[in-house]
Amino acid sequence: MGLDRTRTSGRMLRASLLTSAVLGSLGAVGLAAFAPSPAHAQAGAPPDAETLRQMRQELEALKAAEAEAKAAERARAQRIDALALQLARASGEAVVAAPPPTEIAPPPVRQAAGASRNFEIYGFVQTDYIQDFDRVDPNWEAALRPSKIPTTDNQFGDDGQSIFSVRQSRFGVQARQEIGGKDLFVKFEFDMFGTGDDAGQTTIRLRHAYGSWGPILIGQTNSLFMDGDTFPNTIDYWGPVGMVFLRNPQARYTFTSGAHKFAIAIEKPGNDIDTGNIRELDPNLGANIRGNEKLPDLTAQYRYEGGWGHVQLAGILRKVGYETVGTPDNEPKDSKMGWGVNLSSNIKTWDKDVLHLSVVYGEGIASYMNDGGTDLGPRVRFVSAPPIVGAPPTVTLGPEAVPSLGLMVYYDHYWNTEWSSSFGWSMHKQDNTSFQQVNAYHDGQYASANVLFTPDKRILLGAEALWGQREDNNGNKGEDVRVQFSFKYSFSSNDFLD
Repeated sequence: MGLDRTRTSGRMLRASLLTSAVLGSLGAVGLAAFAPSPAHAQAGAPPDAETLRQMRQELEALKAAEAEAKAAERARAQRIDALALQLARASGEAVVAAPPPTEIAPPPVRQAAGASRNFEIYGFVQTDYIQDFDRVDPNWEAALRPSKIPTTDNQFGDDGQSIFSVRQSRFGVQARQEIGGKDLFVKFEFDMFGTGDDAGQTTIRLRHAYGSWGPILIGQTNSLFMDGDTFPNTIDYWGPVGMVFLRNPQARYTFTSGAHKFAIAIEKPGNDIDTGNIRELDPNLGANIRGNEKLPDLTAQYRYEGGWGHVQLAGILRKVGYETVGTPDNEPKDSKMGWGVNLSSNIKTWDKDVLHLSVVYGEGIASYMNDGGTDLGPRVRFVSAPPIVGAPPTVTLGPEAVPSLGLMVYYDHYWNTEWSSSFGWSMHKQDNTSFQQVNAYHDGQYASANVLFTPDKRILLGAEALWGQREDNNGNKGEDVRVQFSFKYSFSSNDFLD
C-alpha cells in the first residue's frame, strides 16, 4: 500500500507541475495575441510584416518552452516512479511485474486531489480467426481443448473448419476506497465465452465477482490452489492443459509479511463423477448416481516474490463423494478424500523474458485442472470364488479418487518493445480406474508458439500455431492442428479522463 500511495503522490505532483506549465504558456500566448503593438494601437491598422515576424518568433519560443517543460515533467515522473520502486523493495514490499501484452492491465486509476477512492470501467474487444486443419467438438471449436478432440475418425464431421469468434471480448468494473484504515476493493468482470449449458454460444460468462477488505476476500475469483501469473502469453482462450485453472466462489484470509504471503480459503466444491461401466452390473444404477458435496474444499497457498520472479506452493483437501438418487437412503453412496499439491514459478531470465513452470499432482482434483479428466471413478475388485464348481467370483464395487499429474513449461520472449513471442508445452495425465470405460480421458497434450505485435498498450495483433492430442483409456488417440489470428483493442475509462 505504501507503494500505491507513493505513486499516487507522484502522479498528483506531476499533474500539478504540468498544469502550471501549460496554463502559464497558454496565458503568455493569450496575452501576446491580444496585446496590440504601440503602432497599430494608435492607428487601429493591422500589424505590419515586422510585427507579424516578432509574433511568430514569440509563439515558437513559447512552444519550445512548453516542450521543454513537458520533457522536464517526464523526467521528474520517471524519477518519482524509480524512487517509489526502490523504496518498495527496500521496505520489503512485493513488487508486481509489468503485465504481459496479452493480459494488458488498465492504466492506474486517476484520483482527484486528496481523494482516497476511485472507480474504473475497463475491458477489451477481441476478434479471433481460426483455421482448423482437423476437427474438434463444434461446441468448443473457438478454443483448443485436448479433451474435446475426437479419437474416432469423422466423429464430428469432415476435417478442416474456418472459425470466427468474438467470445474472448471482456468487460469489467472495479472500485477502490479506504474504509476503517483498510482498502476496500470490488471487482465485477465477465467475458462472452459460453460454457456449460451455453457451450458454443456467445453469451455472458462470469469471471470475477468479489470484494476484498484488507486481508479478507469473499466472492468468485481465482482459486487459491491456482497460480494465475503462470498463464503464458497465448492468444488461444483455453491455454495449457496441464495447469491448475479455476475461478471459484470462496472465502479467503491472507497474511502478508514483506515478500512472503500465506493465504487460506474455503471454496465451493464441485465433483466430476465418472460412472464408467457400472451399468453393466446394474442398468439402472449408473443413471442415478450424482455427486455429493457435503463439505467445502480447503485450499492454502504460500508465495514468495523477489526481483528474480516468484515461487508458489499451493495445496488442497476435499471430500469427493457420490450418492444414488431414488433408492432407500440413497444407497449406494460413498466418498473419498481428494488432495493435491501445486508448485509453480515465474523466473525472469533477462530483460523482460519470463520462464513459466508448474507441476501439480494429486487425487480427485481434475475439476481444478484446466482441461480433462474426472475426480471420482469406479473401482471393481474380483474376489476369488469359493471352492464350489461353477460358483461365480464375488465382485466388490467402490469409488476411487482418480490420480492426476499436470506439467507445464512455457517461455515468453520479448524481441523489443513491440514484438514478443510465447512458446511451450503442457500435459495432463490420469491413471484411470479399473472400471472406467475404454474411451475415458487418459492423457492430453498441448503445445503452441506465437508472434505478438503491440504497437500500443491498447492494441494487440497476434498469430499462433497450436497442436493438441488426446489419448483414451484404451490407447486410441486423436490430434488437432490449427492456426489462430487475433486482434484486440483494450480500453479503460481512465483513457478518457482529462
